[in-house]
Amino acid sequence: MRTRLSVCARKRRFGSADEAIAATAQTDLRHYRCDRCGAFHLTSRRKGKRIPRPGIRMDAAR
Repeated sequence: MRTRLSVCARKRRFGSADEAIAATAQTDLRHYRCDRCGAFHLTSRRKGKRIPRPGIRMDAAR
């Protein structure tokens, strides 16, 4: 699902994943790269979002 441009414009933008991760340290949010602007945003949504487990490569599992 693509992020609507109006939603992207209202959200705070982070230049790197590390900056976004640092901002989520005190919250229950996750970061993602926006397909509209290319920056990182924060979201509370988890439905349908697969978060890879550390140490497991998705392409190696096949």
